[in-house]
Amino acid sequence: MGDSTAAASLAASLARCGTGDQTAFAEVYDQSSARVHGLVLRVVRDPSMAEECTQEVFLEIWRKANTFRVDGSPWGWMLAIAHRRAVDTVRSVQASRTRENSYAKQSYEPPSPGPEEAAMHAQERADVRDCLETLSPAQRPSIELAYWDGLTHHEVATRLDEPLGTVKSRIRDGLRRLADCLTSTEEGGDHA
Repeated sequence: MGDSTAAASLAASLARCGTGDQTAFAEVYDQSSARVHGLVLRVVRDPSMAEECTQEVFLEIWRKANTFRVDGSPWGWMLAIAHRRAVDTVRSVQASRTRENSYAKQSYEPPSPGPEEAAMHAQERADVRDCLETLSPAQRPSIELAYWDGLTHHEVATRLDEPLGTVKSRIRDGLRRLADCLTSTEEGGDHA
């Protein structure tokens, strides 16, 4: 059967489907299912989802067969339905994933620390407070403004009315001193 003869046969079967002819629908399915499924699978890319989507396409073809114009292209009409349905399926899956991810992010509560972890964090906080005491009176405010208040070096300099270079040096030296102090604390030594 040539392409034009096959298309004419398919168009005639579609027209009969529009009148509720189930035998004609079986003919349409037999003639087109492989091609329709192939298009859906290329768009959806998931075999089981493509099978389900292909079933929905043929259900839509059955329901809308009475809108098919016999002088039109049966392949163009059916493949347009298949493509639109496949794209809708992909969009629906993506929207569902986006909603699930959004919900998961909103409803996530980090686990509460156990007693051991809470004690460790309390000790770490105490160590940091102790080590802050080892900073010079010029270093400590610079570090606190930069790290506790989240100010930039320029904002710290403005707030303390100090030159930017001086503030940067104090922060750098203060962080070095804190690191040394915390390292000696972890190793069980005394604060510097």
